[in-house]
Amino acid sequence: MPATNTYNDQLGREVSIAYPPRRIISLVPSQTELLYDLGLDEEVIGITKFCIHPEAWFRHKTRIGGTKQLHLEEILALQPDLVIANKEENTAEQVQFLMQHVPVWVSDIQCLEDALDMIRSIGNITGKIERAAEIAGNIDLSFRQLATTLQARPPLHTAYFIWREPWMVAGGDTFIHTMLAYCRLENVFAGTARYPTIDLDQLKSNCQLILLSSEPYPFKEKHIRELQDVLPGVRIELVDGEMFSWYGSRLEKAAVYLHEFRQKLEELPHRVS
Repeated sequence: MPATNTYNDQLGREVSIAYPPRRIISLVPSQTELLYDLGLDEEVIGITKFCIHPEAWFRHKTRIGGTKQLHLEEILALQPDLVIANKEENTAEQVQFLMQHVPVWVSDIQCLEDALDMIRSIGNITGKIERAAEIAGNIDLSFRQLATTLQARPPLHTAYFIWREPWMVAGGDTFIHTMLAYCRLENVFAGTARYPTIDLDQLKSNCQLILLSSEPYPFKEKHIRELQDVLPGVRIELVDGEMFSWYGSRLEKAAVYLHEFRQKLEELPHRVS
C-alpha cells in the first residue's frame, strides 16, 4: 500500500493523497501542461477537452469533458488517486461532488506568487520537487528581470477583453491584471472584480490601449475593425491569451513574450482603420 500524505491546497483545505499519486486527472489546461513538464506522462490518466498542450496528450489522453462541464461519472470510473482543480476555472458544485469521492487539490491563483506556490506544491505532491523548483525558479527570475527592464517605461491605460456579446474585460483581482502590470500596462478596470461586463462608451475618455485575447473568446482582426469604428483614438491589438492567463509552466515563456509585446507597442505605428 502506498503511503498517504496530507497537504494543504490553496483554499486552505487539508487533502490526504497517496504518495506519490499514480492516477492523476487534471481539470485545468495550464496545470495539465505543468504536469507534462514535470515528467508525469504515465501518471496523468485524464484531462479536459481544453487541455491542448502538449498536443500528444490532447490527442491520446482520456478527455473527461470541459473545465465547467465535467463528466463526473467518467472521472470516478477512472479511479483517480488525485484530481487537480482550480477555484475559478472549474465550477464549485462539480468540484465539491468530486471531493466526496476522491482526493481533490484545488489551486486559487490571483498573482504570480500564487502561481509559483502552486507549481512548487504540485511538485511536492507528485514527487517532482526538484523539477518543480527549477521551473518556479526560472519563472521567478524571468519576471524579476522583466520588471527591472520595463520599470522606466510609461504606463499605458489598458483594457483587456476576454469576451464579446457582451463585452467583458479582466478586472483587478485576476491573474491577467498581474500580467498586465508586469509589462507596465495599467488596467483601467483595476477597481472592478473578476470579469465585468462593460459598455464601450466607458473607454472613450480613459483608455489608450485595448487588448483582444485569443481566449476564451477567439478575437480576430475583424474585431479590431469593429472596435476601431467605435473607439477611433484607441490602439487595439490581438494578444496570445495563454501568455497572459496560463499560470503553469507556460510562464517560463511568458516574460519574454510580454517584453517583446511591450517593445512592439513602442516600435510599430498605431493602426487606424
